[in-house]
Amino acid sequence: MDKISVIEHSPSKEETKLDDIRIAAERKLVRKLDLLLLPLFTVIYCTNFIDRTAIGNAKIAGIENDLGMKGFDYNIALTVFYIFYIAAEIPSNLALKHFGSVWLAAMVTTFGVVSIATAFVKSYSGLIVTRVFLGMAEGGTLSGLTYLISRYYRRSELVMRVGIFFGTSPSLAGAFGGLLASGILSVDNIGTVTSWRKIFLVEGIITAGFGLLCFLIIPTDPQHTKMFSEAERALALARIDADQAVSTQGRKERTTLKLVLRSFNFNTLVCSLAYLMINISFQGLSLFLPTVISTLGHYSVVGSQLRTVPPYLVGLVWSIVNSYYGYRRNIRTTPLLASALLIVIGYAMAIGTKDPHARYAACFLSVAGGSPSGPMLLTWGTDNAAPDTVRAVVTAIIPGIGALGSIIAVWTYLPNDRPDYHKGNSLNLATSSMSCLLILADGLYILWENRKRERGERDYRLEGKTEEEIKQLGYLHPRFRYQL
Repeated sequence: MDKISVIEHSPSKEETKLDDIRIAAERKLVRKLDLLLLPLFTVIYCTNFIDRTAIGNAKIAGIENDLGMKGFDYNIALTVFYIFYIAAEIPSNLALKHFGSVWLAAMVTTFGVVSIATAFVKSYSGLIVTRVFLGMAEGGTLSGLTYLISRYYRRSELVMRVGIFFGTSPSLAGAFGGLLASGILSVDNIGTVTSWRKIFLVEGIITAGFGLLCFLIIPTDPQHTKMFSEAERALALARIDADQAVSTQGRKERTTLKLVLRSFNFNTLVCSLAYLMINISFQGLSLFLPTVISTLGHYSVVGSQLRTVPPYLVGLVWSIVNSYYGYRRNIRTTPLLASALLIVIGYAMAIGTKDPHARYAACFLSVAGGSPSGPMLLTWGTDNAAPDTVRAVVTAIIPGIGALGSIIAVWTYLPNDRPDYHKGNSLNLATSSMSCLLILADGLYILWENRKRERGERDYRLEGKTEEEIKQLGYLHPRFRYQL
């Protein structure tokens, strides 16, 4: 047999230097994105979460008595909000894709105005009307932010960034909302605005003012944003293209019904169902945490609200640690399972003991586990969505279906289940356990599908396709690899 000599190519000094320059430029661009986008998106979602959950602080401040609410009236008001929240998700994201970031700024301003209006309602029916409009205004915020940020970051980077703005926002908002509500209730009345009304008025004014500012500061997509130089724009588009099976240079394909329907795939639906289960556990506790804590001791209204702050701070730390691990290891399944198991342990403790200290500790575990789980599931689905229309719809489907869990969560902590809330905690234990199974199932499916593509068993999808059809294959393209 003849010997074949192989001469390996060693990069020249010039090539090495060019690679170093590109790496340095990319790092500089990512730092710029982090400094400009992450604080802005975090504040936007904080205002969303604070305005949405302000009713939980208003509940123990007397809103039910003042509006003549009885029985399940409070739960119905929460349910109405989530029905319209879900209905707004997909239309809002498609509108964002069409109109750009001005749509998001208008939404923030609108839900601030609705919060202000809530301060002046005189009846239960008036409260229901404001919850309808708040649901429609807030419905597309999370999905819109996720869709927008996915146009700037690579898939491997997305988990850390979504984990920061979405994972930390509920914790920050929960902690700040509790502090703000206790502070507002401690000051004098604002004219005719008294007690719980002050919470809605002050928080609404802050949000509406910030929403008007958003018209000036929220960036458009990478092709048109003014925050990039031409060199940065070219690099930003090249970075996103590097993650695609087919180069698009940031161009958006035409929205079609076929692409919208393609968004409802196995990975999206499993992430959505797991998100639904997590939401039952996490949103229920978020909405009722002041009420739950008030049953653990003889606390004042302000004292109960202040005790909601520490669990959210722990959730904040865990969200950052969890997201960072997922980013550094470039994996979603393991950190998701770890967080879901924290929720399981938390609710198991809440069911297994009547000791108030242990049950307060259980709140820490449940809040910590729930804080990064939703963001990670949304990131997982977005990572595995392409082309652009599919990504826009998927980032709406997952929180949209997940919000069904919020509707169920509204009915987990009922007045007749006080003070132990055994039924609610049992349901949350079951749903968090189910989320663990769903996460594991999706991880196994992705391993199976990626291996089929490695073996060339999906190459037939390219046969007889035009160039445009191949570009629109997105996640179906044989060269596309799902993020595990």
